[in-house]
Amino acid sequence: MPIERWNEDVEGPFAEDALRRKLEERGFRVERCVYQSGEVFPEHAHESDKLAAVVSGRFRVKLEGRAYVLEAGDCLAVPRGVAHSAEVVGDVPVVGFDAEKG
Repeated sequence: MPIERWNEDVEGPFAEDALRRKLEERGFRVERCVYQSGEVFPEHAHESDKLAAVVSGRFRVKLEGRAYVLEAGDCLAVPRGVAHSAEVVGDVPVVGFDAEKG
């Protein structure tokens, strides 16, 4: 699962509302979340397809034996039923979107 990075040449300047629109245009229901430094989400799975998207901060997602560090403008697909874990990296809270489809 590659990280999808914001491409300013194609998508314009990065901004929170632009990222939200991008996800909504793809048919995702989008919820804004703020995760504090030190916050950890143990391994779990979801009943629907999700995207983890970051507005600010750094968020590590472990999925299918790999670790991905997401930063501002990054998205990572988390397919339904696939076990994964996540955690905030560093001392800065993560502002992001929990986007769900299906």
